[in-house]
Amino acid sequence: MSDRKYPTPHINAKPEDFAKTVLMPGDPLRSKFVAETYLENPVLVNNVRGIQGYTGTYKGVRVSVMASGMGIPSIGIYSYELFNFFGVENIMRIGSAGAYQKHIKIRDIVIGMGACTNSNYAAQFNLPGVFAPIASYKMMNAAIKACEVAGVTYHVGNLLSSDTFYSDDPTEAEKWIKLGCLAVEMEAAGLYMNAARAGKNALAICTVSDHVITGEATTAEERQTSFGQMIEIALETALMLE
Repeated sequence: MSDRKYPTPHINAKPEDFAKTVLMPGDPLRSKFVAETYLENPVLVNNVRGIQGYTGTYKGVRVSVMASGMGIPSIGIYSYELFNFFGVENIMRIGSAGAYQKHIKIRDIVIGMGACTNSNYAAQFNLPGVFAPIASYKMMNAAIKACEVAGVTYHVGNLLSSDTFYSDDPTEAEKWIKLGCLAVEMEAAGLYMNAARAGKNALAICTVSDHVITGEATTAEERQTSFGQMIEIALETALMLE
């Protein structure tokens, strides 16, 4: 861990305030919901810019949950600081994704073994080639086991982490679909790159909230139920990382 002083510009906390595993939804209010619904004795450890972070226990194990905001630049900041300044070892993105393949259904779970991207985030590393962001095998294997125990439908493969929610290219999705990307979201690739650079572990687990091909979408109530299932899988995964 760096000897840089903390708090950082974005996290007003001390390293001991965070557990070694952090669950990271995009929405700060979702972070609050996870903490108050699933953790015992949750304590607010960060609220800079309204990015709420909590630490509590789940089945006796310390777990933290903190929002990432939207997009690679945002999760890039928070995951970098957690990995490098606060001693966090594992970050698990928990969020929603749009399905890219016909066999994937609304409310299914997608586990990001890899994360393709149209972002230029990797340019900072000045590599003589193209970096392939991948998940931690240990975390991914634990998440798969948790899905099996819970009996949920899950898929493992490539996510697309897109910088453009509203793309000017109407054919963009088709190009990723034909290469087998399972679903599109906006954060996993940046998280995976930061984990690789820091020598830490990362995984993205997403609930399918809508389908790019069929146009199907979940209601607010359905998203709440499906998200709960994903949270439980993430928490059970955190237990297996101890």
